[in-house]
Amino acid sequence: MRHDDHRPDQHDDGRRPGRPARPPRRPAGPTRGARPAPARPDRGGGGPHGRPPLSPAAARQALRREVPSTLALLTGHDDFTAMRGYATFAFDDHPGYLRHAHGLLRSLTARGTHVGVVRFDPHAYTAWCAETGRTADDPDTRTRYVADVASGGAVVPYEGQPVADLVDQVDLATARHATWSRAADVLARTGEADTCFDRACLALSRLFDAAGPGSHHLVCSVPLDDAPLVAVVHAERAADGTVDLVEADALTLCTLLAAGMATRTPGGLVLRTGDGTPEAPDHVRGWTLRDRWLHPLTEAQVFAAYCTDADTGDPVPPEPGVTYCAGTPLPPPRE
Repeated sequence: MRHDDHRPDQHDDGRRPGRPARPPRRPAGPTRGARPAPARPDRGGGGPHGRPPLSPAAARQALRREVPSTLALLTGHDDFTAMRGYATFAFDDHPGYLRHAHGLLRSLTARGTHVGVVRFDPHAYTAWCAETGRTADDPDTRTRYVADVASGGAVVPYEGQPVADLVDQVDLATARHATWSRAADVLARTGEADTCFDRACLALSRLFDAAGPGSHHLVCSVPLDDAPLVAVVHAERAADGTVDLVEADALTLCTLLAAGMATRTPGGLVLRTGDGTPEAPDHVRGWTLRDRWLHPLTEAQVFAAYCTDADTGDPVPPEPGVTYCAGTPLPPPRE
């Protein structure tokens, strides 16, 4: 299911939720009294810089490279099985479908076409068809769905990665986008988006300062409207204080944390530091979200949180080589 989109792919631009994008600067107009410069005479050649005019075929090929494509991919076996219920869906097995999709991606990029990949959600598609009154068992309808809905989601650029890696990236981006979207909606309704987002960013910065150099893995969990949402960030902090991370991950975590602060919803954050080796064993610390700030958990609380099954409440054996530590106090902002 592919759509040739005349808009650029909608990747994360790093904007803070609740803050409007900066308006584009007005183009400078002519100074008062200035007269437009006369057009230069055509010196021949048929095109700019004296180039010969393109043939219709060459012109179409040149324009085709300017048009990005979006491929909506059935990443999971369950999604693929749901689509097999449509007579117009031509594939019988999921691995074969993924191989053909990967072949199409390679073919498009070989022709110079930029391709983005999104997850195709059969259940969302069915709901969209019912809402719009379109026939679901129709390839044209699926194309329209990708153009109208799916391409506005989490788009992963195809850069030649193996199909298994691409599937993982699309699923991760989809989950991250869903968390960010839900948290941003909740945060926007509170009227405290700017203040709480700044507090969340400050908390993350002070957490990295307290953690020090090393490899860090953070997991933030906040239940919003009885729906538990989770955001994950992996970061590398150098000795000079610079932090290397995926900005979209940090944006999602800060948005989720800010939504918890704004709604006064209790949540938690766990930080795992280390490489899991004898030379760099893992240390786990934790904080609880309370009163619009992160407060450290004790060593016993961190151990209990990590060594208890979240679904059953039964104890879970501790991981070998992992040290459970109390969270570090984080200085709160000045009110």
